[in-house]
Amino acid sequence: MRLPRLKTRLAALALAGSAFAVSACGLEATAALPFSVEPGSIKHQPELEGVQITVASKDFTEQIILSYITQLALQAAGADVVDFSNIAGSASARQALEKGEVDVTWEYTGTGWLNYLGQDEQIPDEQEMYDRVKAADLRENGIVWLDYSELNNTYAFALSKKSAKQLDVDTVSELAEELRKRPNQAVYCLETEFASRPDGMPGAVNTYDLPVTETKNFGTGAVYAALNDGNCQVGEVFTTDGRILALGLKVLEDDKQFFPQYNAAPTLREDFYQENPKIAEVLKPISDALNNDEMIKMGARVDVDGESAPDVARDWLVDKGFVTNPS
Repeated sequence: MRLPRLKTRLAALALAGSAFAVSACGLEATAALPFSVEPGSIKHQPELEGVQITVASKDFTEQIILSYITQLALQAAGADVVDFSNIAGSASARQALEKGEVDVTWEYTGTGWLNYLGQDEQIPDEQEMYDRVKAADLRENGIVWLDYSELNNTYAFALSKKSAKQLDVDTVSELAEELRKRPNQAVYCLETEFASRPDGMPGAVNTYDLPVTETKNFGTGAVYAALNDGNCQVGEVFTTDGRILALGLKVLEDDKQFFPQYNAAPTLREDFYQENPKIAEVLKPISDALNNDEMIKMGARVDVDGESAPDVARDWLVDKGFVTNPS
């Protein structure tokens, strides 16, 4: 069996502080990753032998890790994989998929429902959310959603170690009750977008009757350090971010299920899926194995420890037995 090639259009990977950045002057379009993998429990698929599959991601750590997990799994299955990771923004990544510039991207059910399908109905059940997104996106846009994972990158409120000890709460309802007794501590660190979007702070305040003394707005990712440094008592976080683990933040339960579900699933164009249905068989065990805890650990290795996303993705696949390192 010939070794499938793993091409890349990704520019050189660089870490600046804790941010995963991409330089435009890096690898050429035909450069290869510094390693290859071989089949493990993911078997070689003759139907995918030599099939060129372009795998894309958005421009944040979790997406880039998912992209490399997918690329390496498809490589082990026999495909010729083209790397198109790190596309800036959800809209651009989606447009690339719809136009046929890329073939596989991981997407989130909440993003599909709210952004691409233009719906505003709250669906607290993750299975119902997935079922409705899957049916509507196929019907309206010709996009196939493969099986979704337990990986649910939704919003949450979190407390620093110090605040967690002071407030001693486990749910957002308990937080609201406690902050009504201590209004001076009702200080929130929020990303700018979250502060104004209906499924963000305004809706959470209405749903939980949260007292608010002050809000402090930050750019993407800066909330974690601000919360840890004591700039606020409560911070808005993403539930799969590796900095939750690294900083020992306490994530509060969304006990009224206000925040939308954002379960991750691979998406493909319908025509490409019909031509290559074995992709679903290759990626299903990966979706089954992914969850928040797994991604938090992988994300911490990239964002906190400074490891590369390809290495982290390969290690995870090898540890799970999906692929093996060349002998």
